[in-house]
Amino acid sequence: MNISQDILVWISSLLTLFIFSFIFRDNPFYRFAEHLFVGTSAGYFIALSYHNVVYPNLIVPLFKEGQFLYVIPLILGILYITRFIPQVSWLVRIPIAFLLGWGSGVAIPAALQADVIKQIQGTMLTRNLFSRWDNGLWAVLILIGVIATLIFFFFSRERKGIIKPIANLGIIFIMLGFGASFGYTVMARISLLIGRFQYLLGDWLGIIK
Repeated sequence: MNISQDILVWISSLLTLFIFSFIFRDNPFYRFAEHLFVGTSAGYFIALSYHNVVYPNLIVPLFKEGQFLYVIPLILGILYITRFIPQVSWLVRIPIAFLLGWGSGVAIPAALQADVIKQIQGTMLTRNLFSRWDNGLWAVLILIGVIATLIFFFFSRERKGIIKPIANLGIIFIMLGFGASFGYTVMARISLLIGRFQYLLGDWLGIIK
């Protein structure tokens, strides 16, 4: 064993063990590490938001470049603080309504372009896809999966005749999609766990290289 002498490595390792202590039960060590993580994360993102968003997009154009049109977003931002003043808390509805309206107008076309139009384009069979047999095979499978999944969610007609087996095939494709997503999530968490064990056994205790 070659235990690290770096105080920062010791702090990181002890906080990791505090988090792992939740495996047994909730305890003061876990709550301390949890509150410390939440507090430092909140402080970091507040500072990051100010330097990367507020300062270059509001402070500089309004107070240094004299673009007084930016007074409007400044006022809308200040109105969010009225949420904590009971007498005028209703004013917070103004920036929320503006944000929802503007956000919907921006997000809906982007979502249609990314999630609907691109998906339709991805299921179209073109001659270029069949330049290799494996690409053509996957293209046909994707097309069948999309059609079967859409038919599974088609509730306007009773599932009988040809619709029933196609809908059942859609269930298979849906389960494959859910399984792949779940497996990817689990493997990502396992990868993080392995990384922490490597840090504890390598950087801290020096058992492994």
